[in-house]
Amino acid sequence: MIFLRSPILRNLHAASFALKEQVRIGGDGIRSRDWNAYPILRFSGVPPVEVELIAAEYPGLGVGEATIGNAVAYAFGRRLYDMPLTRQRIVAALLV
Repeated sequence: MIFLRSPILRNLHAASFALKEQVRIGGDGIRSRDWNAYPILRFSGVPPVEVELIAAEYPGLGVGEATIGNAVAYAFGRRLYDMPLTRQRIVAALLV
């Protein structure tokens, strides 16, 4: 169970990092000083997860941020290198 649970949790964290997480800076310094102000994927925002077990000759590795980044690059024809991959960053990259 630990072997299966760990990669799933890592990929959920990777999705949070890729899509939400960033330290917010304001005029008086860091604005996201606690978990209420820090943008992070909450349990209410996690999509349904289906787990499929497959036979493999080697242990699987997480795909996380790279998969989301590749999907954005494929969909829009532009690769973004700064995370999180917010709507504003995607639109800005398309306008260049």
